[in-house]
Amino acid sequence: MTAQPGEPGGALFDLPAQAPEKKGSERPSPRRPAEHLPVARVVVDTPLPHLDRPFDYRVPADMDEAAVPGCRVRVRFNNRKLNGFLVERVESSEFSGRLAYLDAVVSPEPVLTPEVLGLARAVADRYAGTLSDVLRLAIPPRHARVEKEEPGEAAAGPPGDEGPGPWSDYPEGEAFLEALREGRPARAVWNALPGGGWADAVAAAAHAALAAGRGTVAVVPGGRDVEAVDAALTARLGEGRHVALTAGLGPAERYRRWLSVLRGRVRVVVGTRAAVFAPVRDLGLAVLWDDGDDVHAEPHAPYPHARTVLSMRAHRAGAGMLIGGHTRTTDAQMLVESGWALPLSADRATLRRRAPIVRAAGDDRELARDGAARTARIPSLALRVAREASRTGPVLFQVPRRGYLNTLACARCREPARCGTCRGPLAVRGAHALPSCGWCGRMAGQWACPECGAARMRATVVGARRTAEELGRAFPSLAVRTSGRDEVLDRVPDSPSLVVSTPGAEPSAEGGFAAAVLLDGWALLNRADLRASEEALRRWLNASALVRPGGTVVVCAEATLPVVQSLVRWDPAGFAERELAERRELGFPPAVSMASVTGAPEHVRELLDQIDLPEGVELLGPVPVEGRAEGPGETRPVERALLRVPRGGVGALTRALKAAASARSARRDEHLAQVRVDPLHVV
Repeated sequence: MTAQPGEPGGALFDLPAQAPEKKGSERPSPRRPAEHLPVARVVVDTPLPHLDRPFDYRVPADMDEAAVPGCRVRVRFNNRKLNGFLVERVESSEFSGRLAYLDAVVSPEPVLTPEVLGLARAVADRYAGTLSDVLRLAIPPRHARVEKEEPGEAAAGPPGDEGPGPWSDYPEGEAFLEALREGRPARAVWNALPGGGWADAVAAAAHAALAAGRGTVAVVPGGRDVEAVDAALTARLGEGRHVALTAGLGPAERYRRWLSVLRGRVRVVVGTRAAVFAPVRDLGLAVLWDDGDDVHAEPHAPYPHARTVLSMRAHRAGAGMLIGGHTRTTDAQMLVESGWALPLSADRATLRRRAPIVRAAGDDRELARDGAARTARIPSLALRVAREASRTGPVLFQVPRRGYLNTLACARCREPARCGTCRGPLAVRGAHALPSCGWCGRMAGQWACPECGAARMRATVVGARRTAEELGRAFPSLAVRTSGRDEVLDRVPDSPSLVVSTPGAEPSAEGGFAAAVLLDGWALLNRADLRASEEALRRWLNASALVRPGGTVVVCAEATLPVVQSLVRWDPAGFAERELAERRELGFPPAVSMASVTGAPEHVRELLDQIDLPEGVELLGPVPVEGRAEGPGETRPVERALLRVPRGGVGALTRALKAAASARSARRDEHLAQVRVDPLHVV
């Protein structure tokens, strides 16, 4: 439904009054509308939910040629000039009043394609958001100089066929490629073999889709993954047939590459989260690598997840879909069990040849040999394996947390050590530093436990830097390197050394690591998070996949836990299947859909009172959560309510949430509770 600012019962805003003419001034020449399709429908860049619809404007004759569907325009709206996108031109408007003219055509480049517009509308509806918010994520800012550059020539001719590559290791791999070559929508959930061949497998799948004359969008978690796939695509497709889109390129270069995709010069894109909306023509394959990584969840409204967006895009375009990783998430398992995608994995014989040997430090045999292994942070098995493996190559130590001594407690009564001024947590930042508060920064040199009076502390959480220090003393003849947020290593040489890394920052080693030790399993498994076990297995498998075939992986966790047994057997599919069955029985995501409403208590309750909940929706809460809500001159506690609904009812729930949010914004409420559909973390 279209509308116009000033429409009765519509936008609630009036057009700006015309300024009185000054005496002696010349009257401006009257504007006349374009002769052909004189009405433009414009999506105005405003986040207000009740204005989430196109508005009609008149196209002046002098902008007739430039005002093409998909171009950027500027319009007068609520006494301001706002940017927007012209989505359609029509002969007439349903609005019976006087239409305002377009103020300007910012650029005649049709940056909003019909496919991206339809996808953005579907994503906004799926996540109870607004179209303008999604378009802000989908289309990069304009660079006029880049738009005026001469476009380069597209690569001539189809790329040569280099065979199935890594897909020959999978029983259904070559059939999957053949379906892509024939242009069929082959959809698979892929459990990749250990090692670095996954990037070449993605390139081979993109090659197959390109051979059918169709494009590919590959989305990976981070810059190092982009570089790996970028190199594999160059090797398999040749120069000039693909582009890599990352934030590190800078605005101008990123826009230049994005335009080359929009204009059809290249048909294959690899990038991070924002690449899900890349305007690839005739999409034939959508790829998502490591879909369990948190970075695939957009932190800006309406908070879409790359897995959902790519699945929607592939379904709408009749394209293939490949969700891959060393693990399998419960969300991907849902797609398998629904029949939307098929599982794609290697047989057990191939897996045994390619995978390392995984041992649990807490199994009965090790406990009988070393009784202290139950409580030791680095048990004797881990030290023994690391000492033997370091003779032939590098050894990886994965530590869940960065820093030094991140959490302290009383050495006598184990009461958490807190600041005497603000009650914040105390931590030690370095080898020669005093304990200091993580909130206010004050030193706590004269600390005493308020419960028992003891003056000594002990560490409850040890970070990567302290671990590297301890290993340096235990292995004085070996070099110890660290990889984490401050400095991430890309590669390490194939020489004896120790590498201490946080999850996700593990470097690759030439020929693979000789061994890996996964420390502090309890820190991952004891997190207050529904996905704690799933996330622990993902991090463990990603680190273990870097170990050379026949190497050893030691996981420091209780051996009888199902997640540890899944790691020992290298069975992520079986774990996902069991985990999903348990969540289905208990009514947890992804077996059901959830929406969260978070904010100050009064705002959460007000919004909940206004929601006309559809049948089948269950309200949980609201309950207090960590955080503070900013108010006028004060901060207030934060509450969160959860709305649970069967997956088939998520559309009705999002429409109800959108209607309630629209009613609030129409009243110009300043404080809106935050609404998230399918929140990533549900404690």
